[in-house]
Amino acid sequence: MATKEIVAFGPFKDFIADGVRMGDTIRLSGSVSVDERGQTLHAGDVVKQAQQAYAHIAKVLKKFGATMDDIAHETLFVTDMSAVLGDQEKMGAFFGARAEAYGGTPQVSQSLIGVAELAAPDLMIEIQVVAHV
Repeated sequence: MATKEIVAFGPFKDFIADGVRMGDTIRLSGSVSVDERGQTLHAGDVVKQAQQAYAHIAKVLKKFGATMDDIAHETLFVTDMSAVLGDQEKMGAFFGARAEAYGGTPQVSQSLIGVAELAAPDLMIEIQVVAHV
């Protein structure tokens, strides 16, 4: 049986691990745009919320000795698909922020899923990733 390594440091650390590593696979819980107290940041701005979530993802991966380059798959849960895919300007802003988080065009598989709501009313995006090291 593989050893399980847990990283839990965020505002929800008492009941949700930020990430779990078993063998060469690291699975991160969904990352959202919150401050250290768990309060939503950047209400109404999906791009800034995504940037905040990606920053958290990078921080969790670093605690495992991994980087954004180690991500194999990401799942994006979005409450307003038009904020991401509505027109060329919105798509450019969103996917530009995503590319910036990865340091270039991401070489990952992706699922983009529209959802009715997330854990807090002002959250617009939650990003979950799986990495391999």
